[in-house]
Amino acid sequence: MIVTNLDAYDAGILHALQRNGRATINELAESVSLSPSPVARRLRILENTGVITGYAALIDETALGYEFSVFVSVKLDRQVDDALASFEAAVRSFPEVVDCWLMTGNRDYLLRIATRGPADFERFLTSTFTKVPGVASIESSIPLRRVKAGLSRTLEP
Repeated sequence: MIVTNLDAYDAGILHALQRNGRATINELAESVSLSPSPVARRLRILENTGVITGYAALIDETALGYEFSVFVSVKLDRQVDDALASFEAAVRSFPEVVDCWLMTGNRDYLLRIATRGPADFERFLTSTFTKVPGVASIESSIPLRRVKAGLSRTLEP
């Protein structure tokens, strides 16, 4: 569902939550210059309409020892429903796969894999990932540095 009727208060609440997902109703109310009651109501509406899909802690992968990311492009041997579903089920079971996107173009999927280092990535690739049925080819790219990070698109002011 696309929600197009957001007003300045709703946008302000979303901006405040993007900066601090643990903000209290009172803090949100102060940031948008409304009283807590209408902010709580607006927040419930944003949640119920699916604009806000959940709340989570942002984890620094590097702090946990997963400082090595690799982008992997995958081409399947067949692009039929059962092959796609089988590949996606396998990918969901691998904790090393942080993101997976079904793509257009000459590759079927783009994944970001996070491991402790090149040796762990090689081990995952050779002992696990290459054994997924239906994978025709894999191409890996190692990022040099992250230029921008975000969980979702922010609203335009």
